[in-house]
Amino acid sequence: MAYDLSAANETLLEFERLVREGKTAPWSGNLKVGVDLGTANIVVAVVDEENRPVAGMTTPSRVVRDGIVVDYMGAVSAVTRMKRELEERLGCTLERAATAIPPGILAGNVRCIANVIEGAGFEVSNVIDEPTAAATVLGIDSGAVVDVGGGTTGISVLKDGAVEFTGDEPTGGTHMTLVLAGFHHCTTDEAEEMKKDPKQESNVFPVVRPVVEKMASIVSRYLRSHPTDAIYVVGGACCFTQFESVFEKNIGIPTYKPEVPLLVTPLGIAMNA
Repeated sequence: MAYDLSAANETLLEFERLVREGKTAPWSGNLKVGVDLGTANIVVAVVDEENRPVAGMTTPSRVVRDGIVVDYMGAVSAVTRMKRELEERLGCTLERAATAIPPGILAGNVRCIANVIEGAGFEVSNVIDEPTAAATVLGIDSGAVVDVGGGTTGISVLKDGAVEFTGDEPTGGTHMTLVLAGFHHCTTDEAEEMKKDPKQESNVFPVVRPVVEKMASIVSRYLRSHPTDAIYVVGGACCFTQFESVFEKNIGIPTYKPEVPLLVTPLGIAMNA
């Protein structure tokens, strides 16, 4: 049986409002910071000791590909800039931050991601798997959390509050963009803008549906040996309105998507800082 996501959705919508409006919420005590180095976006989230959203920023980025930092100086520069702007909004110094990784990446890549956070002036307080971070926001202690990012589809299977399994494969939003660009004979930048435009979803989704079905097959294969009763999808690449119904049809397990799926993992990273 699925968890009631209403509390998580309320928190996510408040965080999305703070990010969109560039505002801060009142807080007391210490602040916790999470930095999500995504394939398509970098997101910095700030929460208070009660895990309530306080501030956040997002910026488009191509500094990471499939969990690997491909532009170290660009990543450091972007995070440094976002850190400075958030500190100006908040009127305080942000000293420590957590970050996240796709499940199963090599230790050297984990170190490189941590180096970016340190290079931007943070002390790294924690490094967590992306789907596990998302589970914190959703309040899930059992079920499969699938993080569909720009470069990868990651999964964490939880049982009674413990992570039983994590896995990750390189199929994500970037693959949707490539399929769309090939279909329309346009550039990847044009295809990316088309993909992100909600008004074009009725034309875009039928083209990228095979990629979503491939993601579902990845998850289905993992779940054969780690069965669960519910799937929760997060990440920017699952924003299509029909995404969860395709998963449910192909996997045969009830699938749920929270509000603002792009911001679930960044918020969860901050909560685990």
